[in-house]
Amino acid sequence: MDELSLNPKFLQNLILRTRGLLSEDGAPTDDEGNYVDDKDPSVPRYDVQDLTVAELAGEIEDLEPDQQAELVALMWIGRGDMEPDEWEAAVQLAFDRHEGSTAEYLLSHPHVAEHWDEGLDRLFDGSDLVETGQY
Repeated sequence: MDELSLNPKFLQNLILRTRGLLSEDGAPTDDEGNYVDDKDPSVPRYDVQDLTVAELAGEIEDLEPDQQAELVALMWIGRGDMEPDEWEAAVQLAFDRHEGSTAEYLLSHPHVAEHWDEGLDRLFDGSDLVETGQY
């Protein structure tokens, strides 16, 4: 397997922030129904008060295309869609299938942080390489 091009500290921070933002307690809600575009499902529904979700999405979109593909592949491996020995194929498939916003795709999965974490565990046989920055 080729090494991940994502910075380990960035990835660790991304997992922690995403986990916090998408957890049941911290998930943005639209209970008040004050969105102008309620009837358009293609409009992201970030709460105006929750700019951290938009910032997180911006950080994902600012990544290089190959790094965005790695995040998608990591999620797929973490949720069992692909196996760790298919890493290069998963990254290539993610790159080939890229349409629209990667951040929107990833953040639409409520357990994406857990899938990233599990994907890393599966890729590196449960070692703490992300935490030590040595993957």
